[in-house]
Amino acid sequence: MQSSLISKIEKARQYAREPERVTFHDFEVSFRGNNDCHSTGLKNGKWFCTCDFFASWGTCCHTMALEKMLSPMLPGEAVTNFECATQY
Repeated sequence: MQSSLISKIEKARQYAREPERVTFHDFEVSFRGNNDCHSTGLKNGKWFCTCDFFASWGTCCHTMALEKMLSPMLPGEAVTNFECATQY
């Protein structure tokens, strides 16, 4: 294997251990919930989801789960920190 490729692999490993280097701006995923599959994601720093709960509340278990999984890589406006509400 060429040494230049080996150094890129090592750098990739380093970057993978440092998620704070990455910031998501826009993305969309298919989220398989218990009852249905939903289109969920982040657009212009705002969450969206096609589930009924999100339409009424502006948040849902799908967006909260993504926020928890990706929080080190989200822009500040996308971090809601709902976990504080469950500690009381």
